[in-house]
Amino acid sequence: MTITLQESLELLKEMYEQWMPFDRLLGIRIDSLTPTDVQVRIDMREELIGNFVREILHGGVISSVLDLTGGLVASVELLKHLEGMEVEELGKRMARIGTIDLRVDFLRAGKGKFFTATGSVLRKGNKVAVVRTELCNDQKVLIAAGTGTYLVS
Repeated sequence: MTITLQESLELLKEMYEQWMPFDRLLGIRIDSLTPTDVQVRIDMREELIGNFVREILHGGVISSVLDLTGGLVASVELLKHLEGMEVEELGKRMARIGTIDLRVDFLRAGKGKFFTATGSVLRKGNKVAVVRTELCNDQKVLIAAGTGTYLVS
């Protein structure tokens, strides 16, 4: 049995929002998930504060959101190339996706009511994908940027 790209994207959204316990803990929401657009949102909450004096988002939360966004972008890119594949084989391929390397540049303090992460593929090969991600606050100010390498073989 095969599934369409749209069905795969809907399943991917469900996996990230509902099946991954850490993503649920962070409170991520996927605002957009299409073959060309990925947007992940996280609302500021007291539990996510790293500097209680300045009340800013914890750097580990920023890194995690950029990493999961990069993994999501890499997954979408892989799904586009696997359209029409049998569901069982598709599941095996998706289960192998993982972060190889992640660099995060913290550009400004994580102040805001909510934050949105986006990303794009810089290069996808047979085994790895390199993804650029950005995290902006509710005022559309760039807070952090990341570059990640993801296993997609």
